[in-house]
Amino acid sequence: MFLPLKDDNPTQGKPVATLAVIALNVLIYLYQFSLDPRPETLFVYRFGLVPGWLGSSSPVDLPALWLPRWTTLFSYMFLHSGFLHLGSNMLYLWIFGNNIEDVLGPLKFMGFYLAGGLAAAGAQIVIAPESGVPMVGASGSIAAVLGAYLVLFPRNKVTVLIWLIIWVTFVKIPAMTVLGLWFLLQVFSQYTSGSGGPGVAFMAHIGGFVFGMFVMFAFRPKPGRSGG
Repeated sequence: MFLPLKDDNPTQGKPVATLAVIALNVLIYLYQFSLDPRPETLFVYRFGLVPGWLGSSSPVDLPALWLPRWTTLFSYMFLHSGFLHLGSNMLYLWIFGNNIEDVLGPLKFMGFYLAGGLAAAGAQIVIAPESGVPMVGASGSIAAVLGAYLVLFPRNKVTVLIWLIIWVTFVKIPAMTVLGLWFLLQVFSQYTSGSGGPGVAFMAHIGGFVFGMFVMFAFRPKPGRSGG
């Protein structure tokens, strides 16, 4: 087990946008969790991103959706498949998102976060355009945050929990190592798992991460706040 816990990168302002996104994700999950199994399934199919349904009607008997189906390109980012899915995503967002918000400011950060989710969705749609499996989760948007962090703060230290059976330790590792390993794991997992099937949307992670790196390379904020 390899789990980042915190970074040595204090912020200058309060990360209001990051906290708001975390709160919204938690509230939506609590509502989703409160539903009975069938209503929850319908909720996921209505607001999750199903690539094969974007340009056609749903083969599943869903209650009328008052918003056009393209809006699921945004709504999917705020749904999660379980508590661990939610918890790991929010942990990563809190560790790395507050610093990106500190650089961009709340409004630009929110725009970047949503755009990262769109880029992630686009990457997944390209490899599995006919998929009927709902894609949910903030992972694609958070992957964009991780890519941005790698560009801006590559040498900042990240405290990581390493757990191998009965051996547990905490180590501080440069962000470039932590995030580089994370990205390589996504590429390896995508290569070995293929596309379009149920499970984790690794290509969405890859697409979001590359988007985040590209944006920060192309529109790097003024030096002084960026570390490394």
